[in-house]
Amino acid sequence: MWVYAQIPDDLQATGWFSVCGTSLAAPMFAGIAALADQQAGHSLGLLNPLLYRLHGAGDGALSQVIADAFGDLPQSQWLIPDPAARREILPGYFRILVEHALATGTVHTTADRSAAALWIPISADGPTQPDDYAARLAEVTGPWASRFTAFDATLERNHPASFAHHHLAILAVHPTRQGQGTGSALLRAYHQVLDQGLNLPAYLEAAHWRTRQLYRRHGYLPSGLFYLPDGGPPFFPMARPAQHRPAPADLPGPDPGTGAVRHRATAAPGT
Repeated sequence: MWVYAQIPDDLQATGWFSVCGTSLAAPMFAGIAALADQQAGHSLGLLNPLLYRLHGAGDGALSQVIADAFGDLPQSQWLIPDPAARREILPGYFRILVEHALATGTVHTTADRSAAALWIPISADGPTQPDDYAARLAEVTGPWASRFTAFDATLERNHPASFAHHHLAILAVHPTRQGQGTGSALLRAYHQVLDQGLNLPAYLEAAHWRTRQLYRRHGYLPSGLFYLPDGGPPFFPMARPAQHRPAPADLPGPDPGTGAVRHRATAAPGT
């Protein structure tokens, strides 16, 4: 939920803040369930099984969108040279990352789920992997697991350390929706969180010169490049400095009109 507040001990910390947790979610969903019961005219019973099924379906839809968007990238071809195997394996791989972002960070998507931005809060200690990642990676990627392990090691070795930031692990737009400003809308939505609440920098690895230019227009600065092993394609790391921007008092809400939908968020790294 978004709350407009002023922190008593810091008069400069005024703006829209994302707040979450069981203490907020439980009474909110209880109220939603009561309204649904009233509309239906009877008790709908235990909703948890249905909610879990809907959650799982969302994970799969976003994972497929990412696989469709990234399937032909040079980095994906380096991971799995065979096109048929790539189409089969990548959705399961990206599902691991979507679930990790939902559990530890923020996933922004659109109403039709044609795009996804996965944000992971990173503490000064550096990034962490999903639970049981090695076993799940081996199960999903099969004979290509060693490639994925080398891929992860390369990204981790080049990831900035010693300061807290938010990592844009993935920004993907379905090929049929690319070039329509969807990616920019998702970026603006989360940049508002960073600038008006958290006051933290952001980091990403651009996979292509074209996307590198997009990120530059949104305030990201290039930071060299690095290559995947064995003559693999490059990544272009970029960072966006912290930009504290208090929200005006009459702002009706976060980033009106972008169409971005928040799935889940943490308030700050390490919390």
